[in-house]
Amino acid sequence: MYTVEFVEFDTKKPFTEFIATLEKNEVAKVFASIDKFVELKNAALPVGENLSKKLDEGIFEIRVSLPNKIVRNLYYYVSGQKIIITHGFVKKSQKTPSSEIAKAKELRRQYNERMAYE
Repeated sequence: MYTVEFVEFDTKKPFTEFIATLEKNEVAKVFASIDKFVELKNAALPVGENLSKKLDEGIFEIRVSLPNKIVRNLYYYVSGQKIIITHGFVKKSQKTPSSEIAKAKELRRQYNERMAYE
């Protein structure tokens, strides 16, 4: 069964901090998209690129289209069925910025390193 966790450090919570910048209805849509993604994964149904897409070296994105903006939530897998969401951002260009992918990789490295000590 697929489960979702969010990268969190003692004082740093990238996804939570991002969500706090959105309107209430936008937050609901973001979480609905995450729920839909997990539901499809758990049912072993195909997940279309309109919902999720591989970006680079084990980094993927959950895609959310809002009326006035496009949101991306970057994630990776741990132990096969654990989905770790690193952070989210509002997409402003056609292509996902390499800086956002690099941020996801760095958050993955830090989080995995921290989890190895717990």
